[in-house]
Amino acid sequence: MDADQGVDISVAGESDALPPTIVASAHPNLSRVFKFMGPAFIVSVAYMDPGNFGANITAGSIFNYNLVWVILWSNVFAIFLQTLSAKLGIASGVDLPAHCRKEFSKPANWFLWIIGVVAAMATNLAEFLGGSLGFYLLFGIPLFWGAVLTGIISYLILELSKFGQNRVELAISGLVSIISLCFVIELFLVRPDWPVVALHTVLPSLSRDSLFVAVAMLGATVMPHVIYLHSHLVQSRRNGTLSAMREHLFLEKVDICAAMNIAFVINAAMVVVSAATFHSRGLAVESIEMAHQTLQPLLGRLSGVAFGTALLASGLSSATVGTYAGQVIMEGFVDVRLPEWAERVLTMLPAIAIISVGLDPVKVLVTSQVVLSFALPAAIIPLLLITGRRRVMGSFVNDKRTGMVGWTICALIISLNAALLWSTFSG
Repeated sequence: MDADQGVDISVAGESDALPPTIVASAHPNLSRVFKFMGPAFIVSVAYMDPGNFGANITAGSIFNYNLVWVILWSNVFAIFLQTLSAKLGIASGVDLPAHCRKEFSKPANWFLWIIGVVAAMATNLAEFLGGSLGFYLLFGIPLFWGAVLTGIISYLILELSKFGQNRVELAISGLVSIISLCFVIELFLVRPDWPVVALHTVLPSLSRDSLFVAVAMLGATVMPHVIYLHSHLVQSRRNGTLSAMREHLFLEKVDICAAMNIAFVINAAMVVVSAATFHSRGLAVESIEMAHQTLQPLLGRLSGVAFGTALLASGLSSATVGTYAGQVIMEGFVDVRLPEWAERVLTMLPAIAIISVGLDPVKVLVTSQVVLSFALPAAIIPLLLITGRRRVMGSFVNDKRTGMVGWTICALIISLNAALLWSTFSG
């Protein structure tokens, strides 16, 4: 292994010296650490989006705490994959879709582009549904106009990028803080059985009946579009010298661990609140609207308001990130370049159109997450192939252990999807 491969310490469990600017003091300059915080918080929004609400509420109300372990392992997968994506952007200065255009054939890139666009549409469908449901639950605004408002607000948040990416990061971080506060309130109100929660966090259990929901939870937690996006976001802080890149990667890992673990706590809280509130009373809640209506009489008005506020903040923030990722995907694989406003509107329109048809929101949400789970290998496989090429990554190339972990994660996801297909078509 090259000496420079120590940057992979949090990916494959290797140990190596910290970057020079970090070891210079036993107490690193916090202002420098905070300077590199932000990209992972934008990415983390995708891991607590309205699709998570749909999948996690269903999981908790029907299967109690039994699927909390899925959240834990999905988060472990997410940390690993987001670290690889960030490493690619830092080491090369080029995002994953653009690398695919350089490394793979034109037919392969069109195939990946189609899957990426479908994934972006499925993502934005969940985000816009969540935002519009939040507007409906809190203010009684019809779903269609709620979706339009979600599109306008997310567009305006993205416009902040004209004043620097950090403005978008601050706006998204503020919305994440709102989501976090709302679920702290919910946990305080429901008072779950914490020893049982802890047991099911570490003890896997899966049945044929829970497979669909487990795959939906995986699809809602490990998101393909932000695997593409993260490699783009880190470039705003990139410096081309080797020592600076090593320090950048180390600090980005701090960013990733902080953001992803906040996402883990919020996702676990969704399952726990649903289990403690609904399953304990024998209520199978498979609708976000029903969850909101049921929480309020059971736990009081504060709970209903907190839930609706969290859903709205989730929808607005994740719609922003989904639209941002759609731009990167559209431009990267096949070098399709449209005016920025047109790329954003094209990413948003399918979601608004589907919402206007009036389909059942929760079924659309859960199904969209399953679609994303099937799209995951199309993001993970190119990421593993490219980060394993020394001519692209230089001294940051994946070592054997990192590659083995990555391909194992990919195989697990494909196996889960295959099991879901078999279970579905075999009745």
